[in-house]
Amino acid sequence: MKKQVSRWFLLVIVSSAVFLSVLDIFIVNIALPSIKKGIHGTNSDIQLVIVLYLLGYASFLITGGRAGDHFGKKNVFVTAMVLFILTSAMCGLSQSSWQINTSRLLQGISAAFMIPQTITFIQVLFPVHQDRIKAFGIYGIIAGTAAVIGQFLGGLLPILHFLKAGWRLIFLINLPIGLIFVILGTVFLNDTKTEKNGKFDISGVILLSVSLISLLYPLVRGRELHWPLWSLLSIALSVILLYSFAVNQRNKLRDGKAPLVDVRLFAFKDFNIGLLTVLFFYMVQDTYFLINVILFQTGFGINPAEIGIYFAFQGVAYILASLIAVRLMPVYGKKILQAGVLIMIIAMVFHLLFIDSPAINRYALFAILFLYGVGCGSVLPSLLTIALKSIPLQFAGAASGVFTTFQKTAIALGISIIGGIFFYKIGSNPNLNTYLSAYRLAGSIIVLLLFVVSFFLYLLPDKPKPQI
Repeated sequence: MKKQVSRWFLLVIVSSAVFLSVLDIFIVNIALPSIKKGIHGTNSDIQLVIVLYLLGYASFLITGGRAGDHFGKKNVFVTAMVLFILTSAMCGLSQSSWQINTSRLLQGISAAFMIPQTITFIQVLFPVHQDRIKAFGIYGIIAGTAAVIGQFLGGLLPILHFLKAGWRLIFLINLPIGLIFVILGTVFLNDTKTEKNGKFDISGVILLSVSLISLLYPLVRGRELHWPLWSLLSIALSVILLYSFAVNQRNKLRDGKAPLVDVRLFAFKDFNIGLLTVLFFYMVQDTYFLINVILFQTGFGINPAEIGIYFAFQGVAYILASLIAVRLMPVYGKKILQAGVLIMIIAMVFHLLFIDSPAINRYALFAILFLYGVGCGSVLPSLLTIALKSIPLQFAGAASGVFTTFQKTAIALGISIIGGIFFYKIGSNPNLNTYLSAYRLAGSIIVLLLFVVSFFLYLLPDKPKPQI
């Protein structure tokens, strides 16, 4: 890195990637009803707006890290951010559901190439352990701030009309922000050394991507089309492809090649339990926002800007709780996460009991959302640490990549499955009662999944097992 530039300033530049990628998850969550109206789409169309972004992200995240090794971190970082800007513009200018969902898939892929470069840059910029901890802390705060800002803007921008329809601004806002950091990255970042020895696992990327698409797309579309034969065959095909992917990766490792996923990780029992914890927890995450936003905005008719304020307030609770939880983790370990999940369960039960009318007391609503934010903030920052606690150091990088890929796939599964049940229950002639009925059913599933998360957290060790 250039000596005359503060490394903390460079940290801000590289953290712009996580800011934009997280912003585009949360800003879309709140604006879904406005997007649906703007593109004249269906319920499955707006599910895909979330799912395809996450699918592109999950499928190419590990490949994005390898690309940085091969072509240089700076080159990939700047190029991916340029592509993120372009695909954001494509989303904002879309005229149909097909156009916006194709653009969202490409946007997710570009995000998958941005994020791994950021992690490596932080490790290079901050070689001293204590400084690196502070840097990753700032990185986490930036991500949390992006979530809060995204939720606020997701409610505000759709009701504004500046040159373009308001919902389009949630994507077009990425252009000035991204352009600034493309220029800063080009001017101030130095590149890292490239490694030309390894080859890309192209077959692995194709198998993983096609298998996930074969699973998630029919889960979303099949419900509206009354489960045609092609949707059932596609789901069956996804199982075969996922098995083929596992065999492909094992064979490459045996032959001394570089697979996309190091299957030796799955020999560690605690890692598998950690992945199951991640699966059920992240199935809840975005689904929670989906059902609440649809109920508040479409079912109750609450102004989008007001909804944005509610969830931004919840985001503040998340940030405050995460700062406290990270400090308590060294003392109390996984008990902090277990307490956080319990708080989420209690808060979700309050959601189901008290959010039953457009006339709900706004102070009570703030309190319920705040409590859920506290629970979530107590879990998320340390879930990766707990899940990977027993993994040997030489597998840490590969395990982190698998964790993140699994995380994004789990969110997409939650939107596809629980979201699908939610929209099915609403039906084709929705009224307040059908919205409430669907909300209670989906919310009850979320409570059940949180209990499953609590069970797997119980199975995880508080201290890493000694490695032989």
